[in-house]
Amino acid sequence: MANAKALSDEALVELIIKDDQELFAEIVTRYQDKLERYITRLGSSKEQSQDIVQDTFIKSYKNLRSFNPKFKFSSWIYRIAHNEAVNLFKKESKYQKFSFSDWLSEVLPSSSNVEEEVGNKIDLEQLKKKLDKLDLKYKEVLILYYLEEKKYAEISKILKIPTSTVGIRLKRAKKQFKKLCQPQR
Repeated sequence: MANAKALSDEALVELIIKDDQELFAEIVTRYQDKLERYITRLGSSKEQSQDIVQDTFIKSYKNLRSFNPKFKFSSWIYRIAHNEAVNLFKKESKYQKFSFSDWLSEVLPSSSNVEEEVGNKIDLEQLKKKLDKLDLKYKEVLILYYLEEKKYAEISKILKIPTSTVGIRLKRAKKQFKKLCQPQR
């Protein structure tokens, strides 16, 4: 179908379910890079991220009929990717060893003004170490909100937590990070 790019995710899913499986390639095109970036930011290697995303697409394709078109498809597929990543991390006993190194290199400038950007005159390595000390539940919310630019409602669906909890976790993450960045006396 030539107009596949113009269709919403939900409309694509409906057509795929109605026996036009080739349209699933458009879903892959739309989400592959986004999901790989999200999984990598959670702390997996590039190769692991690719494997997790591939498993996500397989699982989402097999369960496409369970998707409720009243909701956003992006939240549904991000939730599958999130679950796949967490399951792998648990299996590899890396659940608490998430790293923000890749995230930092994308977000913070590589100039000598890092201190000004952070506001606490700490170098990039110290910043990475401090971010690695954040609890996973706070890292997840920070990644989804600031890096993946998801709204509270979407984060709520992806992480299966109430919307109010998303706000609370963001607030606590900022507070915890600020505390970690303050000079030790």
